[in-house]
Amino acid sequence: MSRTAIVTGSASGIGAAVSDLLREGGWTVVGVDRTPGADHVVDVADPADVRAAVERIVDDVGEVDALVNAAGHYEITPVSDITADALHRMLRVHLGGLRNTARAVLPSMVRRGSGAIVAVTSELAIGGGDGDAHYAAAKGAVIGLVRSLAAEFAGRGVRVNAVAPGPTDTPLLAADSPWRAPDYLATLPNRRLTTPAEVARVVEFLVGDDASFCTGEIVSPNGGAVI
Repeated sequence: MSRTAIVTGSASGIGAAVSDLLREGGWTVVGVDRTPGADHVVDVADPADVRAAVERIVDDVGEVDALVNAAGHYEITPVSDITADALHRMLRVHLGGLRNTARAVLPSMVRRGSGAIVAVTSELAIGGGDGDAHYAAAKGAVIGLVRSLAAEFAGRGVRVNAVAPGPTDTPLLAADSPWRAPDYLATLPNRRLTTPAEVARVVEFLVGDDASFCTGEIVSPNGGAVI
């Protein structure tokens, strides 16, 4: 029987790669994104919007077996220029997005004693970065929430893990991004950006049966950017 996964941020980048790979593996994938054209157009920062979308998804395709939280945004801003609104937006989308989506799917997972949640965070949450303070802080908060959810729900059959990629070749990185600069890439052991497909394979493992004993883990496919 096909298993069902909700993937947020499914319209592009890592979310799109995860959606494609899980579908290839036989999953029924429901994509959620703010971009028109997704299966469900949802603002993950809005708890009511998320709750209503999950209810529609369950009515349409059945119970949710896995949640992959890949929705997010990125910007480079010196800490002195980070406004309160910019900081709050980072937290609403990244931390709030995970909280809202997890809260919507967890009751059913707990009732069935089975489920997997994977949040896409960042190696910047681990190592920090110059000009990335509000992004790194929000992604670091995601790691804290992942580990707390893992501790709370491990005994009830729900696994919660995170993937913390290094700089990844997605539309979030503009053509003139310093992460794409040859001088930066030359500092990496493998001399290139991570691909969305490489991150997707880690997510596929974490939602699958082979990761049945993994919870509270932070897996970082970063090409040696953080060792």
